[in-house]
Amino acid sequence: MQKTMKAAVWQEKGRVVLEDRPVPTIQEPTDAIVRVTRSSICSSDLHIIHGTVPRAQENVILGHEFTGEIIETGTGVKRFRVGDRVSVNVETFCGECYFCKRGYVNNCIHGGWELGCRIDGGQAEFVRIPMADQGLTHIPDGVSDEAALFNGDILATGYWAASIAEIKPADTAVVLGAGPAGLCTMMCARLYSPAKIIAVDTNAERLALAKAKGLADILLNPEETDVVQEILQLTDGRGADRVLEAAGGKDTFQTAWQAARPNAVVVLVALYPEAQALPLHIMYGKNLTFKTGGVDANACTEIMELVRCGKLDTSCLITHRAPLNDILEGYRIFENKADGCIKWVVTPFER
Repeated sequence: MQKTMKAAVWQEKGRVVLEDRPVPTIQEPTDAIVRVTRSSICSSDLHIIHGTVPRAQENVILGHEFTGEIIETGTGVKRFRVGDRVSVNVETFCGECYFCKRGYVNNCIHGGWELGCRIDGGQAEFVRIPMADQGLTHIPDGVSDEAALFNGDILATGYWAASIAEIKPADTAVVLGAGPAGLCTMMCARLYSPAKIIAVDTNAERLALAKAKGLADILLNPEETDVVQEILQLTDGRGADRVLEAAGGKDTFQTAWQAARPNAVVVLVALYPEAQALPLHIMYGKNLTFKTGGVDANACTEIMELVRCGKLDTSCLITHRAPLNDILEGYRIFENKADGCIKWVVTPFER
């Protein structure tokens, strides 16, 4: 087996490079080593690069959204064996602590968001997965690696957000943001059969995609209309029953609570780069319920089954594919939303 590999490394604020790194090895009995077959670039990677994720460690290999094939397991791994195709959970979790037993895996006392943040992630040729029995999901026959690529992160995020939003069949649900996380949130919200989904974004192409794929019923562009007033008109003056904020923009948090009706649920999916103001004196009396991220990615097996049976399909998100060799160009295009980029998929390094 090769001794070194290529990997995308965050060196310091504003700087990511493609460099040689040692191929990872088993460190604990519960580890698995995975040969990466597909990975992707995520907005959270950009937050790390720009220094807005305090827990991130410099010189870490980036990437927390990937699939692969197991090439080695520690003696403590029971659910997986060499040769299994797997998707990888964004969360590293033990399954046994107070939080894990209640499904709050994002706050596992032994983990949380580790891969590509505090420990080496999947924008590489190989990666070590700690607590592999919890952090991996089998990819069934008939599901491609690309079809399973987003299961452990943005699709898990959308699924979690829709579930905690408590969406009911007669509800009007608003999703702020039609980027990758927002589109996944829409498709998962659709599983709960709301009366209508309103998508809000400044990108006309992404809004059109949401409509074309049946993810949204009504499209609103804040550059063209007063979003809050439009939502009030569409809901007989009440406001939306459920608002899912997946944009993380300068004013989107304020839009979220203003667009919500009294006693609504507002789910904050986005990772904000800056502090947000909570004007309780103004919103007093609306009796809003706020639910915030990060994602508890505790339903990856269920999500995989929904992918297998065709109820969730993320293929519409993939606009670009290129080998690991080109990942720095991928970062440039993805960050600038150039060339209509929604998701940049990283294929294996070409030697």
